[in-house]
Amino acid sequence: MAESQPVDPGALRAAFEGMGAGLILTDRDGMIEAVNPHAELLLGRPGRTVVGRDFHELLHRRADGSLGPRAECPLWAVVEEERIARVETDSFLRGDGSLLPVSWWGAPVMADGEATGVATLFGGVDEQDEARNHQAAHLAAMEDLAQRLALVQEITDVLTQTLEAEEALNRLGRLLVPRLGEWVTVDLREGEEDVRRVAVVGPQGRAGDEDSGYGQSTRIPESASTVLVRVLRRNEALLMSRAEIAAPPESPGAIVHGFLHTLGAVSAAVVPLSTPRQVVGALTVARTDPERPFREDELPLIRDIGRRAGLAIDNARLFERQRDIAAMMQRHLLPALPDIEPLRLAARYQPAPRGSQVGGDWYDALVLPDGATALAVGDVVGHDLTAAAGMAQLRNMLRVLAWDRPEPPSAIMGRLDDAMSDTTDVPMATLLLARIEPAEDAAPGVCWQMCWTSAGHPPPLLVTDDGHAHYLDQGQDLLLGVLQETHVARRDGVEPLPPGSTVLLYTDGLVELSDSDLDSGLNRLRRHAIALAGSPPDEFCAQLLSRMPPGGSDDIVLLALRVPDSG
Repeated sequence: MAESQPVDPGALRAAFEGMGAGLILTDRDGMIEAVNPHAELLLGRPGRTVVGRDFHELLHRRADGSLGPRAECPLWAVVEEERIARVETDSFLRGDGSLLPVSWWGAPVMADGEATGVATLFGGVDEQDEARNHQAAHLAAMEDLAQRLALVQEITDVLTQTLEAEEALNRLGRLLVPRLGEWVTVDLREGEEDVRRVAVVGPQGRAGDEDSGYGQSTRIPESASTVLVRVLRRNEALLMSRAEIAAPPESPGAIVHGFLHTLGAVSAAVVPLSTPRQVVGALTVARTDPERPFREDELPLIRDIGRRAGLAIDNARLFERQRDIAAMMQRHLLPALPDIEPLRLAARYQPAPRGSQVGGDWYDALVLPDGATALAVGDVVGHDLTAAAGMAQLRNMLRVLAWDRPEPPSAIMGRLDDAMSDTTDVPMATLLLARIEPAEDAAPGVCWQMCWTSAGHPPPLLVTDDGHAHYLDQGQDLLLGVLQETHVARRDGVEPLPPGSTVLLYTDGLVELSDSDLDSGLNRLRRHAIALAGSPPDEFCAQLLSRMPPGGSDDIVLLALRVPDSG
């Protein structure tokens, strides 16, 4: 996930400098975070000597110059009761030790539904006449500043909640409407010459009709004066007036101007979605209320929103590229299944859902020199390219060790565990290794058996053709990488495989969901497997994947072995 970006100090300074009254921002605990130039002038204190100090202890004084109890300070009611406080007569301590008679207003700064600080607007008593004349304007400016700070924080939170770029942009649009405008559109670059409209949000969450251009790709106009060219290629932030919007678009491909013209907007801000390396798209915020045109001082805020959105898109694209590379590499490294007639095999690999990183899940099947079949499913710890590469290392080493000599799965697993730390980059992994071979001393009619060992892996599921299923809990040991120092011998489990039965090996992504426990997932898998008993192995795997509920954040591997009905 992308990291949250701090509020741009430039935006704060721009807001402060235009005020003709003192403004102090404090956090929830009353520590001063910022003061504007007029506050420095009134208090006779440079900002560097004020920031980081306690508001009450540094400035508040009674008329006789004494410091009152903190509990009596009206500033705390602003935070605790989340309301505006007004004090007509008070005193602040100036830097030279004198008292400054003041009147002040305090308003809570809200974010995520709670007060995170206080904005205090104040003036000297000798300025009260002027302050009364402009009280409404100052209060409105203070409330507007608090709302802007809260909006920027909400936007940062929304953009970092998902790594799916288009979903994040639609959430952004729903956050900006109607706070900043009645309509929001987002156009993303596709290569050097095209853009695609990926978000259109209107009043009450409405999307645009066919004229909005949603989902359409458009050529970037060639004219250097068109809106998209100036925003995308020159990195300009633009305000469009009513007259500019009402003028016919310069070309049919002027997707931004054309939509605003059709919409009948009276004002619009168009800003780049930018990163330090490039401009990835354009954000358009449009207003249709003639009484509320955009002002020049609103453009820096919208440009900052565009910068944050651009960084979120860039992060999402980088993540998607890494995930696609890992998934492609993982698919290419997974093997083709051997023909082991009369036994039948089927396998499925399902990458993690969009928004989750690819993992190190894998499967393998090979016929050994003595005629037995080795089956394996495993999961390398981690969710990135390193895990996918570690999966390939572990799989290849296991193949060599299994082919080297005929021995039980527990012995092969022990040798793999001993070698793993010195010959691979894998710190830990789960693995289930099984050997399928003709049964010895089995019940009449049973011709096959499975011998297996498990290194911290979910147990195999045996499903009989008469609709019974149970987990094979023998042969369970700790993860690979845990026993390296102790060299404890691993154990095998042995199970006869009845005619027509199916053995299912799988990774934990199939049964682990964020909203339920592992036992629930195992019980759910068992019920679905019973319902599919007797289905061909390919259909068995496919149906299990479709029936198990979504919601997991890990890759899924299935490997199913079907025993013939007889012989």
